[in-house]
Amino acid sequence: MILGETAGATRFRSKHAYARFTGTAPIPVWSGNNVRVRLNRGGNRTINTALHMIAVTQVRGVGAGKSYVDSLIGKGKTRTEALRLLRRRLSDRVYSALLADEKPAGQPSATPPISPIRGQNAPAAATLANAA
Repeated sequence: MILGETAGATRFRSKHAYARFTGTAPIPVWSGNNVRVRLNRGGNRTINTALHMIAVTQVRGVGAGKSYVDSLIGKGKTRTEALRLLRRRLSDRVYSALLADEKPAGQPSATPPISPIRGQNAPAAATLANAA
């Protein structure tokens, strides 16, 4: 679901732009001297729903998500705020995983490298060097 809705992670400038696309970027609100953030109701609701399902599943189980939320609740955050922060963290992890998948290691480039010998392609330069 996330992969199809994202349609290429390289089109986003950064993880922050991806978070805004998914609706997990916080929106600041002010009330007097209190500065808080609220839930972003914009963004792609399908990806946001998928991230929410992942977050709720991680909180119910044992692991990194549960320990992260427990530490946030211990620091004074509400459960809703902690889930929002976990969704943002998951969004960042998904973005980095999508970027890593789009650039496989060892992929040959579309054009051969340019040789320093008279601007020729590297295979042609190697042939000239072997012939001499």
